[in-house]
Amino acid sequence: MSSPSEPAKTGNAAKSAKTPDAPKPSNFLRHIIEADLENGAYAGRRWGGAPGDGPHHAAGISDPAKIRTRFPPEPNGYLHIGHAKSIWLNFSLAEQYGGVCHLRFDDTNPEKEEQEYVDSIREAVKWLGYDTLLADQPQQPGTEQPHEYFASNYFDFMYRAAEYLTESGYAYVDEQTPEQMRANRGDFGTPGTNSPFRDRTPADNLRILREMRDGKHADGSMVLRAKIDMASPNINMRDPTIYRIRRATHHNTGDKWCIYPMYTFAHPLEDALEQITHSICTLEFEDQRPFYDWLLERLAEGGLLTAPPPRQYEFGRLNVGHVITSKRKLRQLVEENHVSGWDDPRMPTLAGLRRRGYTPESLKLFAERSGVTKTGGAWTDYAALDAALREAVDPKAVRAMAVLEPIKLVLENWSEVFGSDEHLEPCVAPRHPHHPEMGQRSFKLGKEVWIERTDYEETPPKGFFRLFPGNKVRLKYGYVIECTGATKDAAGNIETVLAKIIADTKSGTPGADSVKVKGVITWVGVADGKSAEVRLYDRLFTEEQPDAGGRDFLSVLNPGSLTIVQAMVEPDLINAAPEDHFQFERHGFFVADRHDHSSEQNGQGRLVFNRITGLKDSWANK
Repeated sequence: MSSPSEPAKTGNAAKSAKTPDAPKPSNFLRHIIEADLENGAYAGRRWGGAPGDGPHHAAGISDPAKIRTRFPPEPNGYLHIGHAKSIWLNFSLAEQYGGVCHLRFDDTNPEKEEQEYVDSIREAVKWLGYDTLLADQPQQPGTEQPHEYFASNYFDFMYRAAEYLTESGYAYVDEQTPEQMRANRGDFGTPGTNSPFRDRTPADNLRILREMRDGKHADGSMVLRAKIDMASPNINMRDPTIYRIRRATHHNTGDKWCIYPMYTFAHPLEDALEQITHSICTLEFEDQRPFYDWLLERLAEGGLLTAPPPRQYEFGRLNVGHVITSKRKLRQLVEENHVSGWDDPRMPTLAGLRRRGYTPESLKLFAERSGVTKTGGAWTDYAALDAALREAVDPKAVRAMAVLEPIKLVLENWSEVFGSDEHLEPCVAPRHPHHPEMGQRSFKLGKEVWIERTDYEETPPKGFFRLFPGNKVRLKYGYVIECTGATKDAAGNIETVLAKIIADTKSGTPGADSVKVKGVITWVGVADGKSAEVRLYDRLFTEEQPDAGGRDFLSVLNPGSLTIVQAMVEPDLINAAPEDHFQFERHGFFVADRHDHSSEQNGQGRLVFNRITGLKDSWANK
């Protein structure tokens, strides 16, 4: 169903929206970028039109991008909610400051990377709305190219850089076993011990490195290490490994290489080749920054790269309650069939969040509100994600009535009031209560309607204002009715609720207020209601930190994370298209499932709706 894309905020959405004077969430990176722009830190940079080494960029034009950021996922799984924050951060900073953000596939580990994941990452970035920001300002007509890159396309340069470091005495081949290297590395209180191979001549190291490249040595038999300082208080500077032998077919380069760079070596080189100005990482990379700087300084000295080099900045990663973001554990959930796939709506993957019904706007709002700080470890309540969804979707979601646990209500005096049991009374309701320009929806009230099973109580508890013998309620958008009782089956279960319609009380007519009631219930007509599968999703884990303290995260899977019901919905919903959003009155926000839902054509089709979230936080008191 189509609806206006951005109606003005009114009602509850307007109350929760930020006012112009409200302080923005913290983001220290904005201050860094603004200072760099004011000081002209990168004003002299040049751009060769594509990634390249120092001479390549030196021969290019003045960089049209004021800053360059990058989003560099490894294609070894589907992106998750933590990546959504990184995507938002890098792309929005580039957009805000006249820059460009690169989408870079950090595919230096051939054993874990697949084309499926490359495709899913592309789709996620496109869905979030950033695919149009992947391009520079055109240098000449027809030369504009998307800024999508693969680290594996830089393997030739990476190897050239490794040879330069080796020839210059900054790297050496180490033939110790992994166990020996681990033992000789030392710990936080003990300096490391030099490798017995550390003092080989540059010529010998270069010869053996080329033998490694040519496949003359076995996997794991030796590595190339940077020669820095085995006594450094930063263990990451104790001669880190930069190349290893690994015979594995790569999704992009095939079998061209049998040696592959380590991530800590490849990452700064990728940034430098792409002329990144602000390399934004999460805090776990903070201890790697000294090596990042050391490597780029050495290669700039040798003329392989240009100055000034990229700078790395770290921020606290996003931790969301009741969620895990370990790709290994997410893969386990999929492979062991705890969920239906990477896009299961209970998964925190972007594919899953999209299918659940979260929107790009809601994820961006959530990311911004979570703030960007230099500290980590804090957890964000999942309720904040749902609050962002409600605020983003409420102004646009078409309203509809749905009965999730249907029981039939029979209006016994229907023919007395309307002259025929077959009479159908037309009713109308706004598609959105605050946006009359969105139009109206229509449905029919007849002798029989579907109501929620919980709307009837034979012996009502205190404060119950819905249906019980002798009580009056309003059928929303329809008439006031008076309950007369119910029929039961042989086991004593309620089969049908009975009531009488009170004439001249139809909503919107002069007599509508002639009978005062405390209860209003939603309903769907038996005559024109449509059957729909409704999937009631909830949080996948019962604990806020599912894997805290080494706990088996599978032990706290929520058995109630998915309930499927056969519901009855308003007739207008036969026209719902996949990914259309609705507020089912009383029940919350729902979306037509993007894979299983299909609009009805000539009575054919399958209506499937996913619950995104309720109208309020149901976990607040758990």
